[in-house]
Amino acid sequence: MHWPSADGRVLQGWTGGDPDGPLVAVLHGCPDTRHVAMTGHDAARAAGVRLLCVNRPGYGRSTAHASTHGTVADDLAEVATGLGHERFAVLGMSVGGAYAVACAARHPDRVAVLGLVATQPPGSRTEPVDELVAEMAPEFLAWRAGVDPSDPDDDALTARWLPMLPPADAALVAALGPAAVAASVREALAVPDGYLRDAALFHRPWQHAPAEVRCAVRAWFGEDDDRTGAGAAADLLAGFADVEVVVRPRTTHLATLVAHWPDVLATLRDLT
Repeated sequence: MHWPSADGRVLQGWTGGDPDGPLVAVLHGCPDTRHVAMTGHDAARAAGVRLLCVNRPGYGRSTAHASTHGTVADDLAEVATGLGHERFAVLGMSVGGAYAVACAARHPDRVAVLGLVATQPPGSRTEPVDELVAEMAPEFLAWRAGVDPSDPDDDALTARWLPMLPPADAALVAALGPAAVAASVREALAVPDGYLRDAALFHRPWQHAPAEVRCAVRAWFGEDDDRTGAGAAADLLAGFADVEVVVRPRTTHLATLVAHWPDVLATLRDLT
């Protein structure tokens, strides 16, 4: 699906689950896209929840531009309005957490609850985003060349991608089948702008602090997550006024969401 932004850009996204249910708007990780939300379609239908995920600028067909946490949040709120939802939940996965926080802070009368899954704390770099992009681009482009997202062979692309994930996460992804895995990788990496913008913003402080969030916050972490430990996020979580945290035993990064959609969605539904 595609929607126009207020300034004429293209916003590519996906909706699934129960079209008549309350809305949970997903902010995907990095590198990732709307495809992560697609893994929650069946769970969302069972929970009576509608899912929305919009590709951030530079991912897939979403127009690349000088986005910030705030502009992404405003894009999401605009799409939710177009879909007929004045109140909704936001769910930030991994790097998407900073954007979800921005959405809750900027739209307090609309965001009923903020969900955070495997979210990393803010960065500390202060250089302009464009300087950080230029710094990170050579290493990223070299890695991306090894992935070769332009390869039309789904099986070969999937075979290169899965070993980059923790075994438990790789098993979850592999179960989707080579066609779905390859489509997700191509959408995330075919254009480098999305990843590079995300990476630069990830290393900088958040645009909006936890203290600016007025709604309830529910957070989930995986005990075996090698990217985002609950301990590392303790200071971040302490900044929210109303927060409850679940640490899932023996759970890796992606599995914290993909293996636990029913619980996450039921929790957010009941607070929306």
